[in-house]
Amino acid sequence: MVKIVRHIKGIKKEVLNQMLTLATSAFGLVAALAWNQFITEFVERYIKPLFGASSGVISSLIYAVFVTILAVVVTYNLTKIVKRR
Repeated sequence: MVKIVRHIKGIKKEVLNQMLTLATSAFGLVAALAWNQFITEFVERYIKPLFGASSGVISSLIYAVFVTILAVVVTYNLTKIVKRR
């Protein structure tokens, strides 16, 4: 009987951990989509006018570089925070 209770408690803990992981991932996706929209609008409004009609490839490059730098900075800082714990 004790083994069954421990097993059930272990399952409950695992389910809660999975729910936390899924919720965190979902909020991460929503945040990423919001950043995507912001960066896209920023490029459309401020970068494309600087380069004119042929700005498609340049705007895409600037967008990709900006997103990459943002991802590296966020990942680096989160890794530092996790290592401190």
